[in-house]
Amino acid sequence: MGDDVELIIQLPRGSSVDRQLRAERWASRTRGRIVLEHLPADQEGRLLPQRAGEIVLSVLSPEALPREADNVRQVIRRADRADEGGGPLVVLVEAAAELRDEELAAVLDAAGQTRRIVILRIMAGI
Repeated sequence: MGDDVELIIQLPRGSSVDRQLRAERWASRTRGRIVLEHLPADQEGRLLPQRAGEIVLSVLSPEALPREADNVRQVIRRADRADEGGGPLVVLVEAAAELRDEELAAVLDAAGQTRRIVILRIMAGI
């Protein structure tokens, strides 16, 4: 990954959100700030348990992210300060049919203010 990468989006391969993100082009992704990681899922379409990173926030759906944008920034900033040399910070989303620009912006903005990589982990597509 390049030095400019701020956010990794992990999602179940073949899910609705995976298909949406593969079909769309974001200006931020073309500049190298975002990397999509298409991961295998279990038989129910959910990602397998993560092996790396520190979960700093968990939400049911991405619709919560713009509503909680201040909280997203605060928890990421706080975790970054607590352990500057630590691994990735993880924002967990239980399920998503799609990921809208405003939902992504809340996490990408916070990721841009930390020295650590941030992972937006979408556990299941709808």
